[in-house]
Amino acid sequence: MKSSEYRSYDELPLFLNAATVAKVLGIAPSSAYELMHEKGFPILRSGSRLLVPKAQFIKWVEENTGGND
Repeated sequence: MKSSEYRSYDELPLFLNAATVAKVLGIAPSSAYELMHEKGFPILRSGSRLLVPKAQFIKWVEENTGGND
């Protein structure tokens, strides 16, 4: 099982890419891409890039885990 490289939400960049989402959640990059394509996941499209705003990612995590930092 992978573990997160991050210890706090404060360490996250303003926008997360798939690699960062994978690192934060401790999942494989391919799983992060799949997650980012799920309905309801907060992504921002910039051309072909998928980005996740930090604040919306934190909110999504809290809503989907029932927990917080």
